[in-house]
Amino acid sequence: MLLVCNHILDELHVQRPHPPQACAPPQRSCKCVRAIVCVVAVHCEAKNLGPSSGPNRLRDLCTFCTISLDQEEVYRTKVYEKSVSPFYGEDFYFEIPRPFQCLSFYVYAKSMFQIRDLPIGKVAIRKEDLYKYCGKENWFQLQPVDPHSEVQGKVHLEMKLNELITENGSICQQLVVQIIACQGLPLISGQNCDPYATVTLVGSDQKKTKVKKKTSDPQFDETFHFEVTRSSSYKGRSHFHVEEEDIEKLEIKVELWNNGNLAQDVFLGETRVSVKILRNDNAHKAWYLLQPKGNGTKSKPDDLGSLRLKVTYTEDNVLPSPCYMALRNLMLKSPDVKPISASAAHVLGDICRESVGYDALLPVVRLLLHHNRLLPFLTSVAALELENTQEANTIFRGNSLATRCIDDMMKIVGKSYLTVTLKPVLNEIFESNKTCEIDPVKLKEGDNVEVNKENLQGYVHKVFTSITQSSSSCPPLMCDVFRSLRQLASKRFPADPHVQYSAVSSFIFLRFFAVAVLSPHTFQLRTHHPDPEISRTLTLISKTIQSLGSWGSLSKNKLVRQLLVRRCAEGTKLRCVHVIFNREVHKRAQGRKRLGKKNFKKRWLRVTNQELSYHKQKGKEALCVIPVKNILGVEKLEESAFNRKNMFQVIHSEKPLYVQAGNCVETNSWIEVLSQVSRCNPGRLSTFHPSAYVGGSWLCCTETNESTPGCKPCTATLLANIQLDIDCDRETERIFSFFSSSRSRLQKMEDACAGMSVYLGQQEECSAFTIQDPKETFRTIKELGEVLDDLQAHHDSKGALTDEPGTM
Repeated sequence: MLLVCNHILDELHVQRPHPPQACAPPQRSCKCVRAIVCVVAVHCEAKNLGPSSGPNRLRDLCTFCTISLDQEEVYRTKVYEKSVSPFYGEDFYFEIPRPFQCLSFYVYAKSMFQIRDLPIGKVAIRKEDLYKYCGKENWFQLQPVDPHSEVQGKVHLEMKLNELITENGSICQQLVVQIIACQGLPLISGQNCDPYATVTLVGSDQKKTKVKKKTSDPQFDETFHFEVTRSSSYKGRSHFHVEEEDIEKLEIKVELWNNGNLAQDVFLGETRVSVKILRNDNAHKAWYLLQPKGNGTKSKPDDLGSLRLKVTYTEDNVLPSPCYMALRNLMLKSPDVKPISASAAHVLGDICRESVGYDALLPVVRLLLHHNRLLPFLTSVAALELENTQEANTIFRGNSLATRCIDDMMKIVGKSYLTVTLKPVLNEIFESNKTCEIDPVKLKEGDNVEVNKENLQGYVHKVFTSITQSSSSCPPLMCDVFRSLRQLASKRFPADPHVQYSAVSSFIFLRFFAVAVLSPHTFQLRTHHPDPEISRTLTLISKTIQSLGSWGSLSKNKLVRQLLVRRCAEGTKLRCVHVIFNREVHKRAQGRKRLGKKNFKKRWLRVTNQELSYHKQKGKEALCVIPVKNILGVEKLEESAFNRKNMFQVIHSEKPLYVQAGNCVETNSWIEVLSQVSRCNPGRLSTFHPSAYVGGSWLCCTETNESTPGCKPCTATLLANIQLDIDCDRETERIFSFFSSSRSRLQKMEDACAGMSVYLGQQEECSAFTIQDPKETFRTIKELGEVLDDLQAHHDSKGALTDEPGTM
């Protein structure tokens, strides 16, 4: 799931001063080249967390770590109890849905007696510094959390020097500063800020813009004038050059503030620009990143401890779609190539096997899935593996190209299947936390092994029951692939009546459900790593599920036999209600009452496999219940609708439900979960309104009829049309990068094909590749080489445009 460039975090001390930077403007080629980024943070650990004042202040407090994009928190770890060297050890994968300047990690002490948690320190890494260390873990010194250093965003300035003749006839110069706009200012208490700017020429009075209401991207367009006194040596008339001894003393300071009304104004950031930038030109226009107060200069901080991070930042620079047409078409022909080992997709797996394993196959799987070409490809590679399988009991047990492709397919199309089937049971296991240890060596003092056996049996029964009752939720593509595997296995081993089942169970049980139970956080079924005791419970359940999936072990496993007999005796049960997702949100009143304002209120939003409801508080009675079967669509809502970020709408049989999530990542999670549970609903909409109906008209299309059909196509759901959720250009770019990094191996494979054709036999250098038909494979490799060279030329030409520095 990683993209083109793999980068690792570099240390950035927040007290280090940053010179004012003019941001690179949008380039001409930005319509053609787009960047897509994601971050994977792995293994977060702290040590020697020091008190900010007083000895041993933190020893009796619990700590946790948060991840923020600029000032927007997107993830937090679980709370680690009473330790100054906690090991958080959590993995977070997320794509970044918006531009950002800084990725930050904050360590907090959980306070039992104060309203707010106590910040211990932070690590902040600017986006441009993410590339410096690749594939390494690093210790970062925690820096103090200072409100005046918590800045983000940029400001657009224009400066001019004009010549003026005063009333007494003397000549002076006037500095003209225009505050044009700002972008990316932070949220204040989860809402858009009320920003204004102040402008100061050092040594003169401060000037101030008007306050802009509820916006993170204010447009000011205000101009301020400052008279600059010139020395008597100045003699220019119609044209002048600024003198060095004067210009060094002049500096413009622009500060951004949030208007607090009755409360204190909040500092948002500043930038300082020396007037000497006008030395060779009397006009200058540029974007500047906002900096901390005083440019971040501070005295040496106390030792607050360290944070160990491994963060991988990746970014794809995707070219226009026509650039990828040749490579995309070559990959899409793969299922039709005979033999399949001569196809471009199989060649990619062969040449990348030693460097990245079979990771290179994921974009291939996604590309073929989008174009409905995955099933014939999986059938062909599975048939090739079966040809080389000598015993039925080893069928699909190794890590091969076929098994990896099927694994990737299940993770993509089976994500919602796992959520519906396992997430409710796993939530119960985590919350109840019953001891299930049955190994006498690992039993703790006071444990009752018989009680533990009953606990384990109860958990396994619930997991197994959820799986056996989930056939109606199994994605059609998985069903088609398993049907094909059964037929291939029966044909390969006709004398074994059980091989058709073991061929499927080796995937559905051993590689899908058992793995998801063992590591639910890697399948986004849980947000945090389990603690050691729950991890042991999950291990025991996972091993039992593996035994259930192993045809030959049924007669040996007493627990499995008991569960199967009990399941047959109980028969089919009514479907239970399972909580899938719940969070605190801000919800807009739906106007069910004739009186009262349609304002936003905090509510506890809860979705199960049967209904969506909101409550005044967690655990309270529902204020409103929307049956899942009535949901017609779940879509994002434009920020302009209510001047609020992170909004989404649930479209159902009554008025739309407008909800503001806690952050951008949480918004995507809500949309994904609600789309999954409602994906099969009849009557789902094909169009929607991306904004709200306010003041008698839709803000998006200005239609006055509230029942007017939507003006924008709905986003497809995974089951309804999964290929629409896949960016084919992006996947093809990933395929290109894997081929490019393995060109030497591709050349070796081409040489091996040539040698086999000349000498008519298997040569020693061919053993590293699967070459069934050397002529057909050679033809594919030659075509690949031409396509890759052409695509590299496109990259080179676009890179020449986008790498040019400059300012607006």
